[in-house]
Amino acid sequence: MNKTLFVVWAFMFVAVMLLSRAADAVEIEPGTRLPLWEGAPPSSAAGDTFAPTLELHLLPGSEPRGAVLVIPGGGYGGRAEHERTPIAKFFNDAGFHSFVLDYRVAPNRHPAPLLDACRAVRIIRRHSAEWGVKPDKIAALGFSAGGHLTGSLGLFYDADYVRGIDPQEDVSARPDAIVLCYPVISSAEFGHQGSFQNLLGPDATDEARKAMSLELHARPDGPPAFLWSTSDDEAVPVRNSLEFAKALREKGVPFELHVYPHGKHGLGLAKNDPHIATWTTLCVEWLKGMGW
Repeated sequence: MNKTLFVVWAFMFVAVMLLSRAADAVEIEPGTRLPLWEGAPPSSAAGDTFAPTLELHLLPGSEPRGAVLVIPGGGYGGRAEHERTPIAKFFNDAGFHSFVLDYRVAPNRHPAPLLDACRAVRIIRRHSAEWGVKPDKIAALGFSAGGHLTGSLGLFYDADYVRGIDPQEDVSARPDAIVLCYPVISSAEFGHQGSFQNLLGPDATDEARKAMSLELHARPDGPPAFLWSTSDDEAVPVRNSLEFAKALREKGVPFELHVYPHGKHGLGLAKNDPHIATWTTLCVEWLKGMGW
């Protein structure tokens, strides 16, 4: 084989391989679920058989896109259906790849949910070339207690107690942005006590509760944040978002905060309230403004 033919053959081989990889990504059925862990998940409660998964909603095409990891709420006792796949599909329509995290909840305790969230980000980042994801544009978006898990991911992704557990630790678990929707933040008197009981157990010490009270742990190198709440939310008072925004401001972390005057807890996309539903457009603009 002469040199010219070899170069042509090599070029064609590389082109076919690249097209094959793109086709593989496109052929992944929306809603396909991947197990997060090989074998039993670490730190699971005794007797619990729940297997956490990552649900894929990839857009077709080979052009790299930003991604959003959706983390539904449920008080660390469940995972709300209206805060998972409908959210993922909305962000698909906005031009982003999206994923849904089905993480462990009670009877599992901290750090099990956080380990699942870290693992999810690592899987997305490790497969970024294959799936057409920009590896530096992976946002995590959570509702209520899922917002607490999202905030925890942004603050504690490199904590000592999550190290040495995941064999994929060579890939960073840090999200590049966090979106907190009517989030549980604080373990103080204005916090959602049920979420902390499910996460830490009913007999958790004050020290353990403060260790997971996010407004106390903002860090200068934390990811930029987008927050929204309603001022008359009776389940998770708006003070949670305000205190976290204040902490971010003190550490110099960029954030965007929206407080709507009225609205019950758990609105999700808020399709029945055109005013509150603007959070989705605002969030998309915020992400795209940062290169998503």
